[in-house]
Amino acid sequence: MTSQDATALILIVEDEAPQVEVLRYNLEREGYRIVVAMDGEEALEAVAIHHPDLAIIDWMLPQRSGVEICRHIRANVETQRLPIIMLTARGEESDRVLGLDSGADDYVIKPYSPREMVARVRALLRRTRPENDEGQIIFEDILLDIVSHKVTRGDKRIALGPTEYRILKVLMEKPGRVYSRERLLDRVWGSDIHVEDRTVDVHVGRLRKALKSTGGPDLIRTVRGSGYAIDNPDSI
Repeated sequence: MTSQDATALILIVEDEAPQVEVLRYNLEREGYRIVVAMDGEEALEAVAIHHPDLAIIDWMLPQRSGVEICRHIRANVETQRLPIIMLTARGEESDRVLGLDSGADDYVIKPYSPREMVARVRALLRRTRPENDEGQIIFEDILLDIVSHKVTRGDKRIALGPTEYRILKVLMEKPGRVYSRERLLDRVWGSDIHVEDRTVDVHVGRLRKALKSTGGPDLIRTVRGSGYAIDNPDSI
């Protein structure tokens, strides 16, 4: 497991305490951080507050079903790329199709092997998170070196100010995810520092200009009324 995988935050949405403890024990043993929600409303609050890297969602839950939660997550531009594993005792083909059609990336039927679940979590994170090799984050043709704080695109070095560097790092850690201005303010400047939303726009503009200076396509996606994401050119 890479160091990046080890810091992943996993949301477990399950109302059966024994199942929660089995999942928590096996995932924490692998180095993952865990947050738990016991019903559908708690799950949506946890997604909004904690911004997990992956969610394991039981189908049968109080207040909202796992299918409803999946659909809500996929309908929200800020969470639509969240990797989801649906956990259920329903094994019929029609149920699997419904679970996947609702937005789940994977489908695990109870009873399951904890070892298999950990493997599925690891595989899904590997598919949905950017490459990270010994302190480097790579997305498309951009390489961000966390140790040296250097950024290159193709074979060209890109000069970034410290704020633009931090914004790029946040965006590259979760490609496709839309960060609101408020969320970027919190991640880049910190919650204790007062900075106006307009400041985010200015720094993102500088970052976009620097990345485009190499002649490559614009990878910064602006979502009107929501915020910013880094994405592949086909999604811009």
